[in-house]
Amino acid sequence: MSTVSKSFYAIVAGVGAGTGRSVALRFAKAYPVVLLARNPSNYTDIVAEIKQQGGEALGISTDASDAASVASAFEQIKKEFGDKKLAAAIFNAGAGFGIKPFLETTADEFNQSLSGNAGGLYNFAHASLPQLLDSVDATSPAPLHPPTLLVTGATASVRGSSRFAAFAAGKFAVRALTQSLSREFGPRGVHVAHIIVDGTIDIPRTKSRIVNDGKPDGKIDPDAIADSYWHLHSQHRSSFTQELDLRPYVEKF
Repeated sequence: MSTVSKSFYAIVAGVGAGTGRSVALRFAKAYPVVLLARNPSNYTDIVAEIKQQGGEALGISTDASDAASVASAFEQIKKEFGDKKLAAAIFNAGAGFGIKPFLETTADEFNQSLSGNAGGLYNFAHASLPQLLDSVDATSPAPLHPPTLLVTGATASVRGSSRFAAFAAGKFAVRALTQSLSREFGPRGVHVAHIIVDGTIDIPRTKSRIVNDGKPDGKIDPDAIADSYWHLHSQHRSSFTQELDLRPYVEKF
């Protein structure tokens, strides 16, 4: 990773064994990366993996749904990274996933989905967008790619299925907020994009799950997801994508 930037960094909120890990590893090829997760066990091994490959990584225990926790994380980043500017901010956090009849869904569960999804994105975007705007005007050196805010969505972002009321409400809200941010900050030079991940991701806890009749590549490869995130980040500003949907070739939609 000899080409890692000395002037810019990337941040991934919501890391674990799947998309978060793969995105962190992909962006670590170009930038020092910050990994945010509530539980250190979700980022410790990834930080070590990046460092073993010659990259630079920092893990911080952070609750995206808590504005004070997010603010504290960004203060720690400032202390660790000094004058480095933010090149890419990826919001991959989420909450409230559960298959449950609506009449059995508690108000706390419903509110947890809203606060963990839309509230988490609000806190993360509120902290990262000023830095991304600052990177737009950087000249010495200028950013290699447009400063970028990427947001992970799901099937529930566009379709409220039976027994997914709480989760869908949170994900719909994330999509709406991302659209608003794209329309407000795109003209100011920040690329804001929403990615709908429509399918089962191939991670350790889904290994035994049969989807799409067990066909090869019937689950989404998280490294392929990460390549799409990098593609979005590296797009020229004359051709921004606001929303991208990803699914296996055999997925019904």
